[in-house]
This record gives sequence, C-alpha cells and structure tokens, in this order.
Amino acid sequence: MIPSRLAVALLAAAVASPVLAAAAASNPLHLQPGARGEVCLDCHGEDFKVVFRKAFVHTPVRARNCTGCHRPHASDAGKLLDAEPGRTCAACHAVAPARPVSTHRPVAEGRCTVCHDPHASANEFNLVRSPATLCGGCHPDVARAAQGAVRHPPVEKGCTVCHEVHGSSRGPNLLGAGIPRLCTGCHPARSLAAAHGNYPVATARCTSCHDPHGSPVRGLLQPTVHPPVAKRNCAQCHEPPTSPRPFQTRRAGAALCQGCHARRIAAMLDNPRVHWPVAQGACLTCHAPHAAPGRGLLKGRAVAVCGACHADTIRRQDLSASKHQPIAAGACKDCHDPHAASAAFMFTKPDPLALCGSCHDWQRHMAHPIGAGFPDPRNRNLTVQCLSCHRAHGSENKHLLSFRSLDLCTGCHQGDLRVRRAPSEVPRAAPAARREVPGEDFP
Repeated sequence: MIPSRLAVALLAAAVASPVLAAAAASNPLHLQPGARGEVCLDCHGEDFKVVFRKAFVHTPVRARNCTGCHRPHASDAGKLLDAEPGRTCAACHAVAPARPVSTHRPVAEGRCTVCHDPHASANEFNLVRSPATLCGGCHPDVARAAQGAVRHPPVEKGCTVCHEVHGSSRGPNLLGAGIPRLCTGCHPARSLAAAHGNYPVATARCTSCHDPHGSPVRGLLQPTVHPPVAKRNCAQCHEPPTSPRPFQTRRAGAALCQGCHARRIAAMLDNPRVHWPVAQGACLTCHAPHAAPGRGLLKGRAVAVCGACHADTIRRQDLSASKHQPIAAGACKDCHDPHAASAAFMFTKPDPLALCGSCHDWQRHMAHPIGAGFPDPRNRNLTVQCLSCHRAHGSENKHLLSFRSLDLCTGCHQGDLRVRRAPSEVPRAAPAARREVPGEDFP
C-alpha cells in the first residue's frame, strides 16, 4: 500500500501536469465516456438520423459532442443551451469585425439561427435556405429589384460579391468597401466617364442615380428618372465637364428648378400655407435630383421622407394600437399636400369634414351634431368636426378616439349625463318597500 503522504504528493503532481489539467478543463462536467453525445442519442437518435445524412453537419454534431453547446441537466437558456444562442455561437465563431462600420442585424441581436441551422443543412455554411432565397426573405425590395428587366451581374452571382455577411469594417450596409470605391473595382474610371458625358463620375456616389441590384430602366437607373438625366443632358443643370467644378449647378437651390418648373412653383407660393422646404427653396430636402425609386423623384417612401422631419408623428403612429390606414400605407399625400395648400395642416380638402368624408360615409348615417353651425363647447372658436373626437394619425383607443368613450363624451356633456353611483353609495331600502323597475339604469 502507498503511504497516504505519497499518494497526496502524486495526486498534486498529476493535477499540476499540463496534460491532465487540459483534460480536466475540457471535461468540466466530469462526464463518463460517451456521455457528451452518444448517450443523448439513446433518446434523440431518431430525430438525428436525418441530421447526420445532410450534406453539411455542424462539427460538434458530427463529433457527437452535444455538450459543446448544451447543458445535460438544466439551463437558463432555451433548448438547454449553455448560454443564449448568440453567446453560445460566439464561443467558437468570431464572425463580426472588431471595429465594424456596419453589422448585420441578426448578428448584432445574437440571432444566428435566423440564417444558420445549428445542427445540419443541405446548404453550405449550414444556411437554412439557399443564399438567394435566404437574403430575399428579409430584403424583399432588393429581391424584387434583382428580378428587374436589367439586372446587375454581381447580384446573379450572389450577394457576397459586394456584401459581407456578418459585419463590415470598410463600408455601410455591409458593403465590402465604400461607394464609389466598390463600384470602380469593376468599372474603371475611364469607362465611367465615357458613359457619363466625360463627367468625372468616378468620384460621385453611384447609387444616387443607379439601383445596384436591378431596374426596369436601361443602365440600372432608378425607375423614375429626371428628364435631363434621361436625355444625358447633364450640362442643363451642371457646369460643363471641362469646368474646374464640373458638378457645380448653374444656379443654386430653387432658382435652378424654376428654369423648368416656374409655373408650378409660382402656384405653390401663391397659397396661404406653404411647406417650409418650398418656402426656403430647398427642393432637395424631399426630392432626388437625378433618379429615384418612386414617383415625383421622392428620395424614398413618403412615410420615410416625411418622417425625416415629422419623426414624432410617425413614432406615435407606430406605437398606436389604432392606426390610420393612409399613414400605415405610407400615403401621407392622401390627406396632405406636400407643397402648399389653402386649408389648415395643408389638407387636400377645404376642411376635415370634406377630407374625411372623401373616404368615410359616416355623414350618411350619424346623428351627432357636426359642422359649421355647432360650436365646440370646449372652445367656442372651433366647431364640432372629426378632429374634435378623433386623432388623425393614430391613437391608443379604438376608432382613433382621442380618449376613452366615456371620458370623451363627458368633455362636452358634463351637464347632460348622470354618472352611475357605486353600489355602496346607493341607499338601500327595506325589502318590502323596494320598488323594482325593469330596465332602469340610474337610481
């Protein structure tokens, strides 16, 4: 028998051994051989028969090392994961750059399984679908553009030709480089100048005119093209290409636009209410000068363009339980003129009654007094109209009501309504003398 002191010494030496210490660190749960995964298959074997037959199997799964990601007994994370999915994956996969300029949202939120199957897949990198359909599932606008009549060749080869998949340290929108540097990697500066009337566009932002994915218009131009651009008449607005400042406009601000749109601008300014960008001559606040995805050369969807200045209105709409359909659809122009109007709030109709009535037929079947002959009891300078009770954009109450129904009505009818008293406040009569009146609501 080995003396106890010697046994202790040998045990200490064994623990101090780097090899044994590494073995202990790799098996912190002190699992028996096979208990890391083989034992798991005793219960989960049927589920994993299909998994093991797929073309791409996650390394821990192939090695039957379930405890590489899962705890065998209990966990604070779902699926008995060692930690939340993002942290579990990050223990082995450092996918995002140290100093990213842009990061893919699922990566930033730790939602790796949105794109990757944690066990196995028929697609490379364990992607849950093929790359084209996977990206298009979250980016439908890009997918639609890529199906246009004119398609950008890199898109047909795959998104990763231009984009990083997890994060980029070199450009926005996960781009592998900034624009125009990314574009000039395939399109030399000389060929770009030749296609643009000898203007040095290799230093310009290509996406101000072109859709980088696909377009119904030749040259990958955005669907709506400013006529001078469509005619390749850049010198109509800009100094000639031989000028020291070729991109300088011939006139500043609205003075340049008035060359073609003088009558329309004059009609706008003749209104009593003018949208401030129009009054300031700042047309480019809302419009793109060359090409744009939507009608009217708007820089983007109306709700995004309007929201750049009216963020509080858009945010209230987003948070509202009851939403007005035109705003939800991004159709601000259904109610407001974006340039100028004679009505308050730049309404497209003379007053709220006419405006709301153009979509709602309530005037045919409602009995509440409303209109010019009915002053608002809360403010005699106003008349009762739609906005007296409803919010135009969104509300936390049903039917866009400004307040709950009873609170709303009592704002005007405090003297007309008798509020029901609590049962404890109602004097209780003797049983023999109590008079029951069917249907009586108020004591």
